[in-house]
Amino acid sequence: MQITVLMEDTCTNPECEYEHGLSLYIEAEGYKILADTGASEKTIFNAGKLDVDLSKVDFAVLSHGHYDHSGGILAFRRINADAVIYMQRTALDDYYHGERYIGVDKQISQLPNIKLLAGNTEIDRNISIFTGITGKKFCPKSNLGLTRRVGGEDVQDDFAHEQCLVIRGDKTLLVSGCAHNGILNILDRYEGLYGGVPDVVISGFHMVKKTAYSEEEKEIILKTAEELRRSGAIYYTGHCTGQQAIDLMKPIMGDKLIQIQCGMRINLS
Repeated sequence: MQITVLMEDTCTNPECEYEHGLSLYIEAEGYKILADTGASEKTIFNAGKLDVDLSKVDFAVLSHGHYDHSGGILAFRRINADAVIYMQRTALDDYYHGERYIGVDKQISQLPNIKLLAGNTEIDRNISIFTGITGKKFCPKSNLGLTRRVGGEDVQDDFAHEQCLVIRGDKTLLVSGCAHNGILNILDRYEGLYGGVPDVVISGFHMVKKTAYSEEEKEIILKTAEELRRSGAIYYTGHCTGQQAIDLMKPIMGDKLIQIQCGMRINLS
């Protein structure tokens, strides 16, 4: 299993462009998979620089209905009209941050080979998607500013449109885009469905904040890090986690926490 980080908020590869967004190219179980597409065509540009042929992708998975994960879909479709794109049906709803629309481009719903889901699905014997994350432990405080517009009214987003990709091979990989539902709640849902914990998790933790954390926020981040360390999995994170949170978590998690950046390649064996 090999993963290439096509888009992330940070970058050390001078040939790649970067922006607020996430996209992973995964080769596993005989498939070529695109997990999220970043915020724009820059993801496609980076794929070319990293010798990733997106025209050969078998299927794509959209983690949730936000622009920074779906913005490259239209550009991807121009070079690959055959790949199925799996997303929850509710990912097409209207999502806002204040008055700013942060949902997917409405053209996406008209594309060929869009597979709209209403819950869990099995793509292949060892590849599946799950949703239905209902736990409330240490949910990110930044969720409070994110809404879904229904009939002209803004309601708190419950992130029912969030889904996670699971690939079971020699190692088991769990991929979540932002873990809006809380990474610990996602792991609880995984355990309920599959048993145990995955070997490797790639996910943002949605802890980013432009100002300093309150003491309560710091405590939640530190407690989350302790629980993740005890789980035994390896966690690759970045994007919406934020450098402040990574710096707090790293001393606790040590080599169990690895920061991702554009152009990074991860080999799982």
